[in-house]
Amino acid sequence: MNSPIMIACAHGTSNTQGAAEVNALRAAIAELRPGLDVREAYVDVQQPDLVDVVAGLQEGEAAVVVPLLLSVGYHVKVDIARAVKSRPGSAAAAPLGPDPRLAKLLDQRLHEAGTTDNDVIVLAAAGSSNPNAAVSVEELLGQLRELRSNRMVAAYGASAKPSVPDAVAMLREELEGGAGAGESAGAVDVGGRVVIASYLLAPGFFHDQLAKAGADVVTEPLLPSPVLAEIALDRYDAAVAKMNEAPAAAPREPAAEAPAEAPANAQEGGFYKAVRRFVTKYFPR
Repeated sequence: MNSPIMIACAHGTSNTQGAAEVNALRAAIAELRPGLDVREAYVDVQQPDLVDVVAGLQEGEAAVVVPLLLSVGYHVKVDIARAVKSRPGSAAAAPLGPDPRLAKLLDQRLHEAGTTDNDVIVLAAAGSSNPNAAVSVEELLGQLRELRSNRMVAAYGASAKPSVPDAVAMLREELEGGAGAGESAGAVDVGGRVVIASYLLAPGFFHDQLAKAGADVVTEPLLPSPVLAEIALDRYDAAVAKMNEAPAAAPREPAAEAPAEAPANAQEGGFYKAVRRFVTKYFPR
C-alpha cells in the first residue's frame, strides 16, 4: 500500500527569501523520506491554493495535510479543516508547534544573537484570533523557560495581546526600574537588553515588523533548520497512524443494526410477562 501524499501547506508570503526557505523545507522533508510524495500548497498569498490541491487529488488517493505553521489558529481550524472535510480519504496533521525541539531551536537562535543572562526576552509570534494559538505559544514559552533563566514574555504581531511593541516597552521600563517594574522584575538585572526571539518560520511581513518594535536585538527566524523537517514528518506519521486506526473500527458498524430487533424482543418478553401475571392472579399455586 502506498503512503498517503503529504500536502505540506504553508501560509504563503510575498517575501522571496521566505518563500525559498519554505520550499527548501519541503525539499528537506522529501530528502528525509525518499519515495514520499510531498506537494506544495498555501492558505494565503501564494499559489497553489490548498483547496485546489486537495480538489486535484486523483480518485482513491489518500493525503495528509501537514500545516507548516507553528500553532493552532484560523488557518488550521478553518481553512485546512474545510479542505480536508471536502475530500474523503484525506486528513489533517497537527501544526509544527509547540514542540520542545522548537524551544531548543529558539534557544540556539538566542545564543547566535549573543543573548546573555542579563537580557530580557520577548517571544514574538504571528498571532491569531483563535485563543488556542495563544495557548500553544504559552506552552512553547514554558518549554523555553526550562532552557533559560531570562525574564521572558510572549507577544504577538496581530490579533492577540500584548503586541510585540507593547511587550518591548514594558520590559524596557522594567529594565530602567520604571513604573512597570513590579514583582515580576525581581529577576531582571539592570543593564541588560531587550531581545526579541522571532517565533516565526521564515522571513516575511511579520518578521520585518519585529525590527520596528524597539528592541535592541531581533533573532533570525527558525528556518533554515533540519529540525522543522523532522517535526513535519512526525506530524505526518501521527496522522497516518490515526487514519489506519479507522478501518479497525469498521467491523463494529453492523452492531448498530441490533436496536432494530430490540422492539420485537421487548414486545415478546412483555407478552410472556403478561401471561405469567394472568396465570398467577387467576390460577394461583
